[in-house]
Amino acid sequence: MKLSVFHTPELTPETTVANCAIAVDVLRATSTIVTALSAGAEAVQVFSDLDQLLKVSESWSPDKRIRAGERGGAKVKGFDFGNSPLDCTPERVKGRRLFISTTNGTRALQCVQAAPMVLAAALINRQAVVDYLLKHQPETVWIVASGWEGNFSLEDTVCAGAIAHRLQTELGCSLENLAGNDEVIGAITLYQQWQNRLHDLLRYASHGKRLLSLDCHEDLKYCSQTDILDVLPIQREPGVLMNSQSLVTVR
Repeated sequence: MKLSVFHTPELTPETTVANCAIAVDVLRATSTIVTALSAGAEAVQVFSDLDQLLKVSESWSPDKRIRAGERGGAKVKGFDFGNSPLDCTPERVKGRRLFISTTNGTRALQCVQAAPMVLAAALINRQAVVDYLLKHQPETVWIVASGWEGNFSLEDTVCAGAIAHRLQTELGCSLENLAGNDEVIGAITLYQQWQNRLHDLLRYASHGKRLLSLDCHEDLKYCSQTDILDVLPIQREPGVLMNSQSLVTVR
C-alpha cells in the first residue's frame, strides 16, 4: 500500500486517480458527515454549489431532508443547519438525508468522487478509516485535505498524520515503504508532536480561530477528539455518502 497526502484538492494529480481516496475536513464538514451518519441519517449528499443543493433537494419532502449550508464558517440564511456536527442529533437527523454544502470540505469530496473507493475521515473516526484500509488493502491511497480556500490547514494535516501513523503501526511497515510523498512524513511528524494536545492545535489553526470568533468553542472540543465514533462514510454513488455498515445491509 502506498499512501499520499495532499494539502488541498487543487494539489491532487489531474491525470491519475487513487484506488482509494479519503477526504478530510476536520473543521468541520467530514466531522459533521460522520456524526450525522452515526446519528442515523439515511445518507449525506454533498454539493459545492448552494443553488444545485436547493434544486436537487427540492424533490425530497421536507420531513425527509435537511439542508445544511455554510460559508466562511457561518450558517447560510434560509438553511436548516450550518456545518456544526453538534446539530446532528438522532432526534433531528434519523431517517433523513442531509444535503450539505460547505466552504471547503464538500469541494474535496467532489474532487475525488471518481475514485473506486471514496471515504470521509475526521479525527473522530480515525480508527474506522484505518480498519477499512487494513481490510481492503488498496494499492494506492490518497488523503485529500480540504484546507481553507486553497491553502494549507493544520487540522486536516494532523488528521492525515493520525491516520498514517496508526496505519503504519498496524501494518508494521517502514515509513519508507508506506509513504508515497513527502507530505506523509510531514503529517505524521505533526501528529506525533501534537497527539496529546489536539484541542490546542485546533485552537491555534487559522480556521480554528475563525470558528472561535463565531463562538464555536464546543465544536472545536468535539472535533479534536480521536476515535470516538465507529462510523465510516463511504460513497455509494457520486456525491452520496452512507454509513458503510448500512451499505452492507442494503446490498
